[in-house]
Amino acid sequence: MPRKSMSKEFRRLLTDNEVIVKPGAHNALSAKIIEAAGFQSCGVSGYAVSATLLGKPDVGLITLDEMVMMSRYIAGAVNIPAIADADTGYGNAINVIRTVEDFIRAGVAGIHIEDQVAPKRCGHVAGKQIIPLEEAAGKYRAAAKIRDELDPDFVLIARTDARGVAGGSVEAVIERSKAYIDAGVDMIFPEGLTSKEEIAEVCARVDAPIHYNRTGVSPMLTLEELDEMGIAMVSFATGALRSGARAMWDFMHEFKENDVACQKAFLAEVKDHPVGDIHAFMGFDKIRELEEAFLPSEEVLAKYEGSVGFMPTTEK
Repeated sequence: MPRKSMSKEFRRLLTDNEVIVKPGAHNALSAKIIEAAGFQSCGVSGYAVSATLLGKPDVGLITLDEMVMMSRYIAGAVNIPAIADADTGYGNAINVIRTVEDFIRAGVAGIHIEDQVAPKRCGHVAGKQIIPLEEAAGKYRAAAKIRDELDPDFVLIARTDARGVAGGSVEAVIERSKAYIDAGVDMIFPEGLTSKEEIAEVCARVDAPIHYNRTGVSPMLTLEELDEMGIAMVSFATGALRSGARAMWDFMHEFKENDVACQKAFLAEVKDHPVGDIHAFMGFDKIRELEEAFLPSEEVLAKYEGSVGFMPTTEK
């Protein structure tokens, strides 16, 4: 059965008139867990990829190839739309053309590109700068041209950091948002809004779906509150990163202190957890199904009969 178009699926979700909750993933495993939790979409977080791939902060150190690689792995591991963080587009309008091409071919449903000066930084960290409006609009026009040529359903999200820079304002966010919509983007991502009133004003005055990043300096509003204001999508880009880092920190420090006693206690604790049997969760049963379908039956029988370890099963 052909895999459905994730860009079409994401656009379908946008027509449902419910707030799309988009947790951020940093690799295929975190994306699979997000999908297993029941979320309809996931993000590919530049912050989280920088932290997990490089062990570095989100200050523009991740390259286009690294983000496209991770996006391809994530898109291939799940059956929900993934929206990737494309930072500043990795250059000027000409570079943006290749950026959009590469992300479309990676299989994600869309990307967001921001109007920061390169090298960029996390939108909830001080010290950001933005490029002139005309230059930013040119980058979004170039992105829209390639979207229309390769996949008209691919979703282009324009992120503006015009609120969080020195001297920034909601008025600047609205001015830029309108220009970016005229350039052909599908959604606006006003990063770093600091109050419910600011969010409501942007939603009321910008005629496009709004993506809200519920973290950092921005208020922690409920889905009901966001829905009332007309937010189309909300993200917590570093949720998987932070929860996973905390769990690993706690376990590793205990493991260092108590050695095998910690290991035994952990395995007993996760015995009946959905990821406790990591072999089953990662899909060894599916591999055996494929082997039985496509390898000589004698080879499959000889491989498993009498061998030691986790024994994948197949449903008959």
